[in-house]
Amino acid sequence: MDVLARGKGDFRFTDPDAIRGWMRDHKRRDLVDKTMSERDAVARFVADGDYVSFDFSSFTRGPLVLIREIIRQRRRDLWYCAKFTLMESTLLAAAGACARIDVGFMGLGETLNRAVEEGRVKVTEWTNGTLTLRHLAGAMGVPFLPTRALLGSDTLTYSGARVVQDPFGGKPIALVPAVNPDIGLIHAHQADIYGNTRCFGPGVSPFETAAASRKVIVSVEEIVDHDDVRRDPSKTTIPYYMVDAVVHAPFGAYPGGVQAMYEMDFDHFAEYNALERQGRLGEYLEKYVWSVGSHLEMLEQRVGMLSLNELRRRAVIREGYR
Repeated sequence: MDVLARGKGDFRFTDPDAIRGWMRDHKRRDLVDKTMSERDAVARFVADGDYVSFDFSSFTRGPLVLIREIIRQRRRDLWYCAKFTLMESTLLAAAGACARIDVGFMGLGETLNRAVEEGRVKVTEWTNGTLTLRHLAGAMGVPFLPTRALLGSDTLTYSGARVVQDPFGGKPIALVPAVNPDIGLIHAHQADIYGNTRCFGPGVSPFETAAASRKVIVSVEEIVDHDDVRRDPSKTTIPYYMVDAVVHAPFGAYPGGVQAMYEMDFDHFAEYNALERQGRLGEYLEKYVWSVGSHLEMLEQRVGMLSLNELRRRAVIREGYR
């Protein structure tokens, strides 16, 4: 196919056959207990220089417990896929953890703007939908997928997409390259100890992220009995054989919320935004990440159960979420 146009952005691409072989050799199909702490999961599965992808954002069902642990363990040179991101990318940039970001939607602040302008972080633009298509292609084992998204938009220019002539209809069509992250991070409502995972309510691409990634860490609000999963398998969003670690982390999306379980903490975001505008994110990281040893310590020492219970009380419990 003739290439009619191409974006100038960088992209991560791995040969589909190599990924299929890796998955075949490394993904286990037996039922083993995969529960571990966030510290052990990050230490075991996240390495400097990894391509890290996640499903949702800091407002709703984002994997903040895992993001904070990655920062706490001082990971460096990550290539970070942010389909929909607000707080996470800024914190990772402020901590010096990421060198590149593939972004669909990003809530910008001065910290991240400055990092991009100074060349410490390189950003390649996509859209939420095309990043999901890239993960779907990675999950399917194909090198790319076609889309009409990006056409007629400057986003194409700053992406890594290609525009070719559709061999069937003859019109221009955009092709987005497959991506297979080194590690996928997903925060969910429930999982059993083997990794069968349930995400309730809206999401971006939990299944596509898990299916495309070499390794997957799932943090969950609740651990449910395996027999419960077997009784109602239709609730399973991600099957166990895609998951490498299960982290039990109540309030794991804090300061964001989880549908029907607890609301986001607006006061916390106000504190974060004020410090970010003042160029004082180092103080935020010291208070909520580096000065505490774990997610539980952060909740107990920096937030408190009264505040957490109030967030839970505000949550709207809807039938079918539990």
